[in-house]
Amino acid sequence: MNVLVCVKRVPATAGQITLTADAQDIDTRYLGFTISPHEECAVEEAVRMIEAHGGSTTVLTLGPEAATDQLRDAMALGIERAILLQSDGREWDPVATASAIVEAIEAEGAAGRSYDLVLFGNESADSAGYQVGVRVADALDLPCATGIKAIELSDGRATVRRQTESGWESAELALPAVVTVKEGLNLPRYPSLPGRLKAKKKEVERITPQWRDGGLEKVRLKLPVQAEHTVEILGKNGDAGAQLVEVFQRLRLL
Repeated sequence: MNVLVCVKRVPATAGQITLTADAQDIDTRYLGFTISPHEECAVEEAVRMIEAHGGSTTVLTLGPEAATDQLRDAMALGIERAILLQSDGREWDPVATASAIVEAIEAEGAAGRSYDLVLFGNESADSAGYQVGVRVADALDLPCATGIKAIELSDGRATVRRQTESGWESAELALPAVVTVKEGLNLPRYPSLPGRLKAKKKEVERITPQWRDGGLEKVRLKLPVQAEHTVEILGKNGDAGAQLVEVFQRLRLL
């Protein structure tokens, strides 16, 4: 069993997001970086699969040199190999990103490293495009399942499950296949100190992909409208009790 996990370097989701003056990029001067929660579960699932079935694991990302930090974080958890598709730091649209990943997977296959399963997070925490995993599967002509919260492997097939408003859906995929997973698939482990030390010594393989035009064109970025909050002071001392009752009555709680 050979598993490839594709991740993306994104700003820490708890950070305060601000934009550059031209509204073309996120101002990253004061931000930390991580991978999306869905991708954390994908990394954990890959490690568990190899622990259970044997084989090898590889983590791949497209991004600047600084993205090696996220690759080493994955290796600290038990991923064996890491590949950086090194970019110039600009944001790649889903079409260009998928094309670069497809070329890397095909090159791996030509080198004798074919993958039984390619895992993605269901969507990234920053752009939430939901596209890259599906585009990769289509380009490679592989079966694909999205939004998955359970995976079982047996006899060259993957049984997957996803949760919907009406209950659970199940599907069976012949391997090789592409699966995009959601947070809740598992509980990711924390890296150990020996794991971090080993990850620092491991080599990160680097490939420089070529940018491809023809995808989405970015016009500008725009922050969502911030929710406004108001506070109402309900009198002082004993007066507050009567006014609190009036508020409950307006809200039909009494």
